[in-house]
Amino acid sequence: MVILALSMLLTPVWSQLPGSASNLPALGDGSDITLSAERKLGDRIARELYRDPDYLEDPVLDEYLQNIWQPLVKGAQARGEMSAELQERFAWKILIGRDRSVNAFALPGGYLGIHLGLISVVTTRDELASVMAHELSHVTQRHISRSIGDQARMTPWLIGAMILGMLAASKSAQGAQAMIVGGQAMAAQSQLNFSRDMEREADRIGYSVMSEAGFDTQGFVTMFGKLQQAAGLNDSGAFPYLRSHPLSSERMADMQARQQLQTPRAANAAQDLVQAMMSARARVFAQPGVDALRAWSQEAADASVATQTPTKQVGILYGACLSWMQLRDMSQARALLPRLHLAVAKHAPAQRLVNLLEAELAFKEDDMQGVLKSLTHRSGPNQAQLQRPELILTAQASARLQVAAPSAEILQILSRSISMLQAWVLQNPQDAQAWQVLATALSAQGRTLASLRAEGEAQLARMDFGAAVDRLRAAQDASRKLSPAMGDHIEASIVDARLRFAQGLLREQMLERQER
Repeated sequence: MVILALSMLLTPVWSQLPGSASNLPALGDGSDITLSAERKLGDRIARELYRDPDYLEDPVLDEYLQNIWQPLVKGAQARGEMSAELQERFAWKILIGRDRSVNAFALPGGYLGIHLGLISVVTTRDELASVMAHELSHVTQRHISRSIGDQARMTPWLIGAMILGMLAASKSAQGAQAMIVGGQAMAAQSQLNFSRDMEREADRIGYSVMSEAGFDTQGFVTMFGKLQQAAGLNDSGAFPYLRSHPLSSERMADMQARQQLQTPRAANAAQDLVQAMMSARARVFAQPGVDALRAWSQEAADASVATQTPTKQVGILYGACLSWMQLRDMSQARALLPRLHLAVAKHAPAQRLVNLLEAELAFKEDDMQGVLKSLTHRSGPNQAQLQRPELILTAQASARLQVAAPSAEILQILSRSISMLQAWVLQNPQDAQAWQVLATALSAQGRTLASLRAEGEAQLARMDFGAAVDRLRAAQDASRKLSPAMGDHIEASIVDARLRFAQGLLREQMLERQER
């Protein structure tokens, strides 16, 4: 995955976890580069990552990460670590990489990268929260700005090219050499790493933010223990940051001392079950290969499963079911669902994830009615607002049904899904996947103009400005072909405005490339 090597370049992720809060200097809010310049640099890098085939859009995993990320962001705001200007100008967006390596990283402009390998090895959401809080603190304290600011003689494009070159190293050493801009960029690599003081500040603030957000700070200790063990046993490249950011026994001791002052929190069975399923999902989606999928699919049939804890049993069953789905043996996958439903029957959050898995299975079987049934869809006017994963699946299934076998009932479900998607993208305009699903749903209703505009918005969210211009021009052409009686003048005016906006961004992008 292209994303892999960035942590070696910009963020030593969790190599330095919270130590003593005493005697730590406050580094202030770095101002080596402006917020606008840092955001633009982050956008340039993110734009390339969106195009990478290993970039993953998965509604279930995305929701899981957002449920951790958003409380951390609010915790940083509550503690005064995130100014209103920083909150407004930065992206605060998570990018998921389909990579088996254990890694996470912060990018300029408030982007956070998470590898599936990291999700697959954590056993609690608190462990993952500790990593994300650490990375969030690097951003809020402007550590990236300071690190980049040290390279004052380097242009933003040169810095961006260097970062992307280091990202490419995860796939090919030759590719990295081709992308890294000469020896100057290679020399600057070490200077872009965070200083020890920056690491300690991210540790200290990240720990406090995590506590403010309601997470158990014991997650720092257990996560650090995993890394410490990996540092001693693993030399396969699965933990890439360990090579450039060795672990410290002193830091481990400092963190354990701090944790002794905290009151242990009671276990949460529902959260543990959710985490077990999300770890299994990440492991399967990380493209492990057919042999690994076959091995995991067979685990559920092993008699030893019964001797495992309920949490581990659920993780094994979920992973086996998903593995069978990846292997396209839907009958084997479906045979595991009753066991999964029984195992999570007493825990609503976990039960919901099994319902979603059943809906995904029905979708792969091309059983759109089965999708709606698995989601316990209610088409009445009092239906509760669907959560994002359910909404996306409902919209996709009802759109297919409306095209294949239209009916009044399906049209009602589709119309409600469209209304909820429109409300969602209004609040979350950078959600490219939601825009794309909305485009499909609108097309199924025969609303070509609105569908093309939604496609354009999806490309804008991915920062593919050329593709956005293409789709919005197509929408503009479609509006001109409509008769006055059939035309949607409001939608057409929106298309015109968004096309001008996309064209402006495209021109700006082309000028920046000329300045390299």
